[in-house]
Amino acid sequence: MIDGSVVSPEEIKALEKELRCSTGELARALEVDAKTVVLWGSGELFPTKRHVQAMTALRERGADAFPRARKGKARGATGMARLADPKLWELVRKLAAHPELFDQVTKLAESFPDPASE
Repeated sequence: MIDGSVVSPEEIKALEKELRCSTGELARALEVDAKTVVLWGSGELFPTKRHVQAMTALRERGADAFPRARKGKARGATGMARLADPKLWELVRKLAAHPELFDQVTKLAESFPDPASE
């Protein structure tokens, strides 16, 4: 179990299975590069105490505690196709006109990965 200071590769893999998450999803939740989680899973590196504590917290919160990457074909328009959606521009107008809404959306967006950084 992930409750000591050293986490084995088997425990990393068991955590991914328990949380029903991919290596990339676990990496995003822990705010590390996916390659780092792969190295933990292979035993080439071991997570720091801070990361072990974060994994323990994730386990306690359960599988639905962090945002998931979309799998398969996305619903609705995405990317450049979204620019043709009138709803997008309605949202942009509302965001520009209402500072409180902008602040709420900004806070909500913090839990989603930035597509420009992927």
